[in-house]
Amino acid sequence: MALTACRAADAGDTDRAPRNRAFPSADRPVAKVVSTQWAPEEARDKQGEATSVMDEAEVASGMTVADIGAGEGYYTVRLAARVGPRGRVLAQDIDEGALGRLGARIEREQLTSVSILRGAPDDPRLPARSFDRVFMIHMYHEIAEPYPFLWRLWPSLKPGGSVVVVDADRPTDRHGTPPALLFCEFETAGFRLTAFRRKPDVSGYYAQFVPAGSGPPEPSKMQSCHAGANGSGGKVGGL
Repeated sequence: MALTACRAADAGDTDRAPRNRAFPSADRPVAKVVSTQWAPEEARDKQGEATSVMDEAEVASGMTVADIGAGEGYYTVRLAARVGPRGRVLAQDIDEGALGRLGARIEREQLTSVSILRGAPDDPRLPARSFDRVFMIHMYHEIAEPYPFLWRLWPSLKPGGSVVVVDADRPTDRHGTPPALLFCEFETAGFRLTAFRRKPDVSGYYAQFVPAGSGPPEPSKMQSCHAGANGSGGKVGGL
């Protein structure tokens, strides 16, 4: 199902935070957070999930990367091993309990290249021009304010940096994101799709985006993406 940007920001959205009212609201359901761990780590490693994703993203020694929605740290610890002592990993989450457990794990495993940060539901709170890669793994469907979230994420990338999304191809209220909807929301927020692959080893698909243009779009000019009955959509741009 094709998607179009069809709904501008609504000044009557009084149930939203004032700072978000200049942005369009999400025209889709939002999944509830039910767990801070997508699946058991042993099962994910058996499929080679993290290695496959890091290989696709070309994560290399010395890079600075962010793990948004880090949860219990499955990707955080494996990213730390990949970027090595010269690299840096920022593990971000909005769940204070998960960050506490992850902090204890970081200390226990002596991951000196890792730091943690508490984000906000509408703002990843990442420092500007800091990251070679930003990972959003099986969590995008839980973002209730995708347009201000992505708009505030845009400045965090270094030149040549990119955002990696892994999610399942199913409706957002079933803990996935239809690819066409993902593409549309990122494009609306000023990103360009550079890679898309369906990958059974990550229980879904892999998508990669880079900033488009010299800066994110004006919030008042953004329009919400509409997916009809939350259909799965298809590929775009020949990818």
